[in-house]
Amino acid sequence: MDLEYRLIELESRQAFQDDTIAALSDVLAEQQQIIERLKLQIAALARRQEEMQGQFGIDEDEAPPPHY
Repeated sequence: MDLEYRLIELESRQAFQDDTIAALSDVLAEQQQIIERLKLQIAALARRQEEMQGQFGIDEDEAPPPHY
């Protein structure tokens, strides 16, 4: 193999790796945004559940009905 061919091959690999890293970074950032939205939704649902329990007087220690 001659040196020019090896240099071109290395530059091609680096360009491919740079594109792959950029794509992975974009996906990671998108997933982080999704995780943050899900955290907010879970917190809102937890608050809503607490409100519903308080509103209807549901006790967490209450035993389930006998048919369970």
